[in-house]
Amino acid sequence: MSNLAYFEVPVDNIERAKNFYSSLLNWKIEPTKTPGMTMEYYDITTGEAKEGTLNMGGMYRRQDPNANLLTYAMVDDIDEAIKKVTRLGGKILIPKMTIPNVGNIVTITDSEGNPLGLWQPGMM
Repeated sequence: MSNLAYFEVPVDNIERAKNFYSSLLNWKIEPTKTPGMTMEYYDITTGEAKEGTLNMGGMYRRQDPNANLLTYAMVDDIDEAIKKVTRLGGKILIPKMTIPNVGNIVTITDSEGNPLGLWQPGMM
């Protein structure tokens, strides 16, 4: 079973969005500490980790005007998951890529056209 593990929020105005989410939900939003990240990216902590909750995400300046919030499901074997996507009626939107110190990710659409990220964590 694959749990939802991460989410990303594309925004047009970083400061405005940081203010919105931190004021409304008390989220902690700080520049990422991920080594090698070349884009302006912020880590989001939504609160204390509790069983059954997702407590981390990211925020970045929107580059694609059609980009929306994206949720990632954690998978054990991303290559096996990718093989299943088209067989099950989905599509690959953004091919698999490796992010150092994070792991492998791929962006897909499900059988109904909804975007979803798949993430296989790497060695931290």
